[in-house]
Amino acid sequence: MFGKGRETLLLSELLKDWPCTILQGSIRRTIDGITESSKRVKKDYVFVAKKGVVSDGMTFIEEAISNGAKTLVIDRDNIDLTRIPVEVTVVLIPDSSLFISYGSAKFSDNPAEELLIIGVTGTNGKTTVSHFIGQLLKELGHKTAVIGTTGLYIDGKLTETIQNSMTTIPAEQFHPILRRCMELQVTHIVLEASSIGLSTNRLAHCPLTVGVFLNIGMDHYAEHGGRQRYIDAKKLLIPLADQLVINEDDETCRVIGEGLSEPPIYFSRRHINGKQQPKVLLPNLGHHNEMNARAAIGALMALGYSLRAIKPHLHALRLPTGRLEKYEEAGVEVYVDYAHTPDALQAVLEALSESTKRLITVFGCGGERDREKRPQMGAVAAHYSSHVILTSDNPRTEEPSQIIVDILSGMVGFATPVEVFIDRHQAIRYAVTQAQPGEIVLIAGKGHEQIQQIENQKMHFCDMEEVKKSFSYRNAKK
Repeated sequence: MFGKGRETLLLSELLKDWPCTILQGSIRRTIDGITESSKRVKKDYVFVAKKGVVSDGMTFIEEAISNGAKTLVIDRDNIDLTRIPVEVTVVLIPDSSLFISYGSAKFSDNPAEELLIIGVTGTNGKTTVSHFIGQLLKELGHKTAVIGTTGLYIDGKLTETIQNSMTTIPAEQFHPILRRCMELQVTHIVLEASSIGLSTNRLAHCPLTVGVFLNIGMDHYAEHGGRQRYIDAKKLLIPLADQLVINEDDETCRVIGEGLSEPPIYFSRRHINGKQQPKVLLPNLGHHNEMNARAAIGALMALGYSLRAIKPHLHALRLPTGRLEKYEEAGVEVYVDYAHTPDALQAVLEALSESTKRLITVFGCGGERDREKRPQMGAVAAHYSSHVILTSDNPRTEEPSQIIVDILSGMVGFATPVEVFIDRHQAIRYAVTQAQPGEIVLIAGKGHEQIQQIENQKMHFCDMEEVKKSFSYRNAKK
């Protein structure tokens, strides 16, 4: 487990630079930790009753106290103090999400201030670009950690997985990880900065040396309350970063760049920061990964490296797990990819279509998320594929068949054959067993994920494992 910097801290020390009102109790006490999860509370912890996306910490106060919390931090004054034991200190502050970020950083001795940190945001490509940057930094002699959806990697080796595959982890876990990275002599951190992570202040006390804007597409609109709020969440990266790197080919990103007081480093399909460049040699990985490589080069340039210094190391670039991850058997190529937005699916299908081989696409869409993207993804799949197999992704509490109906509405007018298997296991097995030598199968949407959520149940499910099982089944049938 990762260390947390300090073993104890005086509550008065934690609060001295923060506006607050003490509603009950004393601040002259020692605290042993800080958390926004009542389940992670231990003896003498501070419990921050933050209002989250799906739950309200105020409803877990009694559980937190029973688990040992001796300090409650709240940002709403509707608490009934008669229900709180007198020995528990209650502190009212303006913004609990900012406080948990501040408190977590302080409890870990503010490790972000001692590291060189690059934050990468965008609808698509965050994981790939983060790993590309990490790989280049390693090649240039820096001990580097990459933190994001697929876990914590130090010098390219998976060190720890991230709970629930969160793209940007909560501040109370993030800052202790930074502290431990320092203890392991890591000097550079590359992290994925999601719109949800930014809007909930998980990175509010994490100064960045470089911030990278990849693209702004369709995803998470519903969670933010619309497209503009999604864009505004992404823009929260700007004040955190000393230098910005921006995709000039993306219109929304370009407009963001035009509004900056300090000029960013731009990358595009034509140039990197105004200099024409030959193609980055990433065979069979498609235009979108060419652009991802250019974003990584731009980040290195923002750190002061010249193109001449960077180019000899481009051969080291490798895609992370679940990004066009290939398995080939019996002449059939199968790719597993995380593409779960219209833009990402189109980019992957364009890359695979370059071979002119017959292409079978298996995908679905997540439940309780951005219904408007479903028909768009259906249209993209129908346009590029020879055959489409629709299935479940993570339907959550939505009816899987309704999700598929939404996808099908975008496929009207296409002649592409479409079949439906609600069960993802069956869909992958059918695709693999039906594919002929010389054909390509794309399994899209879940990539590196190891679970599938149906209703409120989370079950182990790995697309690549299912692919390999399906080939075993195919071979056994012969």
